[in-house]
Amino acid sequence: MLRLAGGSINHGGGEGYVEFGSIGEPSSAGRTLGTFAGVFSPVTLSMFSALLFLRIGYLVGNAGLLTILVQFIIAYGILVFTVTSICAMCTNGAVEGGGAYFMISRTLGPEFGGSIGTLFFLANIVSSGLYIVGCVEGLVENFGPSGLLVGEGNSLLPDSPGWRFFYCTLLNILNLLVCLVGATLFAKTSVVIFAVVLICTSSSVISFFVQSPMNVTIPDENHFLHNMTGNGTMEPVYRMYTGLSMDTLVSNLYANYTRDYTNGVMVSFSSVFGVLFSGVTGIMAGANMSGELKDPGRSIPRGTLSAVGFTMLTYFVLSVLTAASCSRELLQNQYIFLMPINIWRPFITIGIITATASASLSNLIGSSRVLQALAKDNIFGKSCQSKVSSEAIGRILKIVSDLTWSSNPLAAVLVAWGLVQVILLIGSLNVIAQINSVLFLLSYVAMNLACLGLDLASAPNFRPSFKYFSWHTALIGVIGCVVMMFVINPIYALCSFILCILLILLLHVFSPAKSAEWGSISQALIFHQVRKYLLMLDSRKDHVKFWRPQMLLMVSNPRSSAQLIYFVNQMKKSGLYVLGHVKAGQDFSEMSSDPTQDEYTHWLSLVDHLEVKAFVELTVARTVREGLHHLVRISGMGAMKPNTIVFGFYDSETPPDFLYASRSLYASPHYRQEGGGDSLFPLRAEGAEGKAVSPLEYVHMMNDVLRMRRNLCVCRHFNTWTHHAFWTNTSLKYIDVWPINFFNPSVEDPFTTTCLFLMQLACVINMKPRFKHFQLRVLLCDDMKHSQLRLEHLLTTLRIDAFVQLVPEWNDRVRAQWSVNVSDDYLASVNTMIRDVSGMTACTFVSLPELPPQPDSFISYLNKLTLLTDELPPAVLVYGINAVTSTAL
Repeated sequence: MLRLAGGSINHGGGEGYVEFGSIGEPSSAGRTLGTFAGVFSPVTLSMFSALLFLRIGYLVGNAGLLTILVQFIIAYGILVFTVTSICAMCTNGAVEGGGAYFMISRTLGPEFGGSIGTLFFLANIVSSGLYIVGCVEGLVENFGPSGLLVGEGNSLLPDSPGWRFFYCTLLNILNLLVCLVGATLFAKTSVVIFAVVLICTSSSVISFFVQSPMNVTIPDENHFLHNMTGNGTMEPVYRMYTGLSMDTLVSNLYANYTRDYTNGVMVSFSSVFGVLFSGVTGIMAGANMSGELKDPGRSIPRGTLSAVGFTMLTYFVLSVLTAASCSRELLQNQYIFLMPINIWRPFITIGIITATASASLSNLIGSSRVLQALAKDNIFGKSCQSKVSSEAIGRILKIVSDLTWSSNPLAAVLVAWGLVQVILLIGSLNVIAQINSVLFLLSYVAMNLACLGLDLASAPNFRPSFKYFSWHTALIGVIGCVVMMFVINPIYALCSFILCILLILLLHVFSPAKSAEWGSISQALIFHQVRKYLLMLDSRKDHVKFWRPQMLLMVSNPRSSAQLIYFVNQMKKSGLYVLGHVKAGQDFSEMSSDPTQDEYTHWLSLVDHLEVKAFVELTVARTVREGLHHLVRISGMGAMKPNTIVFGFYDSETPPDFLYASRSLYASPHYRQEGGGDSLFPLRAEGAEGKAVSPLEYVHMMNDVLRMRRNLCVCRHFNTWTHHAFWTNTSLKYIDVWPINFFNPSVEDPFTTTCLFLMQLACVINMKPRFKHFQLRVLLCDDMKHSQLRLEHLLTTLRIDAFVQLVPEWNDRVRAQWSVNVSDDYLASVNTMIRDVSGMTACTFVSLPELPPQPDSFISYLNKLTLLTDELPPAVLVYGINAVTSTAL
């Protein structure tokens, strides 16, 4: 029930439900960041990163200006469509810590959210490593051998793969120290860092206009242009900076791919785009800080969109100026060309260090927040079948989520830092860039997919205040991201999808968070589709060829009916299955609330416990008979209505408790009776005194079912049946069918509707995997060969795999005792005959005799059914109303 308490909205959700909305002022505890410091600055710095100063020449020199502008448009198009999805998501509800993971998991559910969140966490880890490698590359290019700042022979930093890894480690440790202090410090310094990067970028733009043409030195590591001299030194090689020139611009318009001098690999359109896109993947840097933002719903859209527009304009300006002023040979062979042409060279060094270091720090902070959110949700708490391993993982996750200082996740930061250190072992910036791009694109796919699903599901509560989102933008974002993943690197893309699917399956099976009441988009989509198809399902178009049993099982108490519930589940053959229960003897007009509402969740839990595919329908009525009318008429929906009603047999036996008995396969501590009526599904006392229905009313109910034109099944002795014994008892071989009305054996035609329905149900149960090892046996009460041949022909025509067995005892002894009044002696003889041939029978299907026309005979009719079925194997008495078999194609 929705109620207002202390200014907050309480939905009365169960354990695990999280409601973040409030009517008063939102809590600002631990939230100190605004739009500029918390979103715009981190996003801008992440999108500038290594690309701004280290790879503009690589992009323009290989792809050409026109191609690179197209690639920027494609990349930013994907980003803009994804940003609209992010904006829609974060303006549709309160956003907590965890950023993209929080938004995706609360929309798509824990399985998708956990898997995508894990990959997004890894993407941030890879991205942090990427920017550290870029920062070290800039440092070595400036202060290493032949450094542009220190000059030839004045090396301040030794250069080798080992030394570079050492420098990366030092920077990673510096990031760790900042993270341990907290994100607030980074946010405060990010504004200063942004100002520094902006000054350095402005100096580059100004330099294009004021610098005269010059020769630029090619770095010594470029072995494609350098030749070794006789004394082991490198001869200086230069390439031309022309200044702004139309001829230079024209020469740089089109693509001319060559080898990357850092690794010797041939450059291509896809590799260029991979590097380009890796530099602009920081659009979620602001969303990652959602836990520290004062108003994430307002700050994330404004800050992210502003940063996207600003960085795109900057990249466009730098690309055009680069193409118009630098020869192609310079761009392809000197990636850090911006330094020698700058009006003050240290500007570029400062820009490289600040842009890359801040971007790596931003991603390290973001990854730690995502990891903390994953740990809080205990997503992987049961990812191992081993109980010991699961408990160990659970304890580790608890440490990761709980070990904090001033809202700073210390343990999560340490784990993220360690993984970044592993990424640094790769070394090559361009290789890391492709992995980074693919992982980020996959997280963007998930974000767009989440919003697309919400929009297509037409959920009334999906009404984001961000108005520029539609399902078209989300769909374009999904398609664009998937296509570009495979353009960048098909192998990485395929591996990431496979890993994502494996994580989804792992979380679906083992995650303890899958029962969390976050709400899953899958339920909304299923509802949307089911409603559509139910409207398309027309009962007027039903055809007997496609008939299937649609069962309504009337359950008095599930404790004593667990065996029967399971058996009917096997008999439904992919049809509708409804468990119906009537709370009788109560006048609803005198009740303060509906008692079925409290019981309904217990019934759903029972369905899960018994592992049956059934719906539950509960009703309140003065009598069980009245409740039966409710259930038969209103159960199901549209054309999916029960066509067969199943009763348990009426007797005075003490009801067993299959949910409590220690030897029962259905026993569970959850259903242990603690005594009294407060326990779940309390059993009646011994005898018939506690029954909610009398024998006369019971037969009236049978008659009502037939009057409502429904097939009827009455089941007896299933309290003696255990499906485990069914599979292991080798003495049981047959499922028996008796296509004869024992109350009126003069009608011996096996082609009656009841007999055909009888054989159809037996055939259906025999088709189930757990009943296939039984032989279907049709018992023919005749000794004439032509009757056997006729019945065998019928079975062949109906494609029923069964054999016919004659019962000569019928004609020899039993039939002679029959009279119109159906004496007890005759029924005892019939019962003996059935038992004599049922020694190896697992289940018996018997034709249910027609009910007497007068209610005065109902009690006698029930007594005769009792005599007929005493001490038989589990038996199903069947009466058919409608045709259920077809011989046509």
